[in-house]
Amino acid sequence: MELREYQQKALQQVGAYLEALGKWREKNRVVIAAAGKEAALNVPERAWEEVSKRPYHSRKNGMGESIPNFCVKIPTGGGKTLLAVKIIDQFFTTCLKKQTGVVLWVVPTTQIYNQTLKALRDRDHPYRQHLDMASAGRTMILEKWDKFTPSDTLENLVVMLLMLPSAARQNKETLKVFKDSSGFDIFFPPEDDAPRHKALLEKVPNLDAFNGGDGFWGAQIKTSLGNTLRILSPLIILDEGHKAYSENAQGTLYGFNPCGIVELSATPDKTRSNILVEISGVELNREGMIKLDLHIINKTSPDWKDTLLEAVRQRDALEKKSNKHAAEEGAYIRPICLIQVERTGKEQRGGRFIHAEDAVEYLKNTCNIPPERVAVKSSEKDDIEGIDLLARDCHVRYIITKQALQEGWDCSFAYVLAILTNPSSKNSLTQLVGRILRQPYARKTGVKELDESYVFCFKQKGKTLLDSIRDGFARDGLGDLASSYQLQESVEDMAGDKEPVAYRERFRHWANKIYLPVFAIRADHRWRQVKYETDIISRIDWSKADFSPLADIQLSLMKDTGGEILVNLSEDQKEVIRYRSEMLREGNFSIDPAFLSRHLADIIPNPWECYQICDRVLKTIAVKTEPPVMADNLVTIVEELRKRAEEEKERLSRLIFLDLLEKKTLRFFMLKDEKETQRLRSSFMAPKEVKRLTRENGEPLQRSLFEIMPENGFNDLEKSVAWYLEEQERLLFWYKGIARVDYYIQGWRQHRVWPDFIFTDIHPKNEKDFAKVFIVETKGFHLENNDDTNYKKDIFKLCQDHYEEKSWSELSLEFPEKKVRFSVIKEEEWRQRINEFFAA
Repeated sequence: MELREYQQKALQQVGAYLEALGKWREKNRVVIAAAGKEAALNVPERAWEEVSKRPYHSRKNGMGESIPNFCVKIPTGGGKTLLAVKIIDQFFTTCLKKQTGVVLWVVPTTQIYNQTLKALRDRDHPYRQHLDMASAGRTMILEKWDKFTPSDTLENLVVMLLMLPSAARQNKETLKVFKDSSGFDIFFPPEDDAPRHKALLEKVPNLDAFNGGDGFWGAQIKTSLGNTLRILSPLIILDEGHKAYSENAQGTLYGFNPCGIVELSATPDKTRSNILVEISGVELNREGMIKLDLHIINKTSPDWKDTLLEAVRQRDALEKKSNKHAAEEGAYIRPICLIQVERTGKEQRGGRFIHAEDAVEYLKNTCNIPPERVAVKSSEKDDIEGIDLLARDCHVRYIITKQALQEGWDCSFAYVLAILTNPSSKNSLTQLVGRILRQPYARKTGVKELDESYVFCFKQKGKTLLDSIRDGFARDGLGDLASSYQLQESVEDMAGDKEPVAYRERFRHWANKIYLPVFAIRADHRWRQVKYETDIISRIDWSKADFSPLADIQLSLMKDTGGEILVNLSEDQKEVIRYRSEMLREGNFSIDPAFLSRHLADIIPNPWECYQICDRVLKTIAVKTEPPVMADNLVTIVEELRKRAEEEKERLSRLIFLDLLEKKTLRFFMLKDEKETQRLRSSFMAPKEVKRLTRENGEPLQRSLFEIMPENGFNDLEKSVAWYLEEQERLLFWYKGIARVDYYIQGWRQHRVWPDFIFTDIHPKNEKDFAKVFIVETKGFHLENNDDTNYKKDIFKLCQDHYEEKSWSELSLEFPEKKVRFSVIKEEEWRQRINEFFAA
């Protein structure tokens, strides 16, 4: 399973923290050796301060030891389970220096538990395959009632799944995890060996015991799963970590004496979690992981059946598209419609509430849907239990529920959501919207309708709809998308009655005639817009990539002796572990060019070139480093190699782009070809009740290109710029662009540049015409010097330097020639820059 860019960056951040942990552990050993345990450093906190500017919330396990704990904030649909298995590999390789041990995987709900267990037990599933790679094929997936032995933990990567309610005990005497059990007595001294019980309690003082130390036999340690985990010090993976903030849950989890806790959450509390990695909804959308635009259709009909009928029609239309797509591309998709009703219980039918059986009858009798295509999911009835909804032989197209799908349910074939609940019930849309956002196969199809999602509502108020969408996105960690103009416009476009918005009367002669320049390349005897994959990446000569800095890569000299040995192990067992580690280095876990090239395939597409590069790099490192040390630093080598490859890809892409410009193979001008040209659209659809942006004093806009501009498409800085433009006497009109919809510029990076504002001056000889077009990108204080801003500055400078004034008469326009100016303006200077534009 190929890692996306944001996943790679996340793992790099985690890797940096784990490397810092190793460094500070070494320093701590020196401090303790010199000044004693009293002078010990808080290693997790010191390492955190090296890689993050956020405050660190220090945590201690049940023995009072500070342990590393961090959170990966990742939205719904972002691949948190994949990140989790990769982080397990990183943690064991980098921190524990071994491939075996215990992982306690804690999940909050039965739905998530079953899905995770199924995936991890399937040897053909990518999640399991990643674990098998980390353990060299020695992986055990267990549940709390499964027994295991010390040998199992020494010879395997043991992953135990546990439900949060099972771990977060209120009364430990009543929970099986903490009950005395004969299945784990092999981990503990014999019952009659009081001295060894005492010694083990001194070593692990938070073990549960009978007698509490009193009585003739002294304390007797309970042979429970809970105590076994305390001895084994597992790595804890905490899924949906924000649901484990209670004092009771935290006390129990840290009471397992973990060697570390990795929290994964869409909505962590920054005052309680150490957020090391924060992945935004924009990053997921950019990688094609979620279905956007999200269309909200608000039916005003008083009959809920009209709403359901519209949802059925939409799903049917999508299936036609998916069948055609499958025939052409071979990718099977069967669109599913989720239907939320108000009641599902057998005794609850009748009265004014919409019941699941009402929806079932309507689908079967009125819409002629075959019975096998309709399923009900509730606490009493579960028609989809044990069914693989993604399988080709599955017939399910409709799933009716009340709230059973709100937590942890995951099916990327879910495209349509029909909300038939009471309009006053805000939670309906809030809790279910995330269930239809995941993109099938985590990649866009290229078919617009199959790359978007649809919600049909029943008599909802416009404002309530938008508030619910915002809340729903926030619940799923997609809060940054909730403020996106693209999303807001799409949502409002479909909500209730809508109307076209056109240019203002005095600007309508410009409709479909405002052309804008693009980077164009000559191909097949014509000019067309440049394409990233076809025209830039395909031209990279990887033989010119410079990987020489990797010759001086800093690798740790710490040798892998098999990791720390846990309780009751003999010297013979230690030797066995050491021997096994050597076998892994020389066999399944060896470092060779083929192994490394698999980790670079997404950056260097040609497998032969990729292999040659990896071979040269390994030989270069081997000049100064012994093979065993290289094997111990596998993660570091892979990370540094990927980092360097990305840097070289950026450098070479830029050089290719500049060289094409220099040779005039690539030019920047306006294109005449109707299929290739870019121009401002002449209208868009907006709800009649949309909140309009006004001037700062509340008066209607006068100089915007369109008659109205929806207020929700502007952030605070953009509002201020728009208000200021409204005051400029020399301005003819202004327009706020929409990302992924309007004018864009393709540079040497994959992601396009979508300018924020396009505005014009008044022509000195004709007040109804303009002489200059200003294309402007605004950047807030927090974004002024980041990589994205610097890239856009470079692109805009190239645009300005290479702009060629294509004759407008050649474009069949009767207007005089226009000049175009590109600029990136910072928050603290935008007024001054705008003044300069109109003063020139």
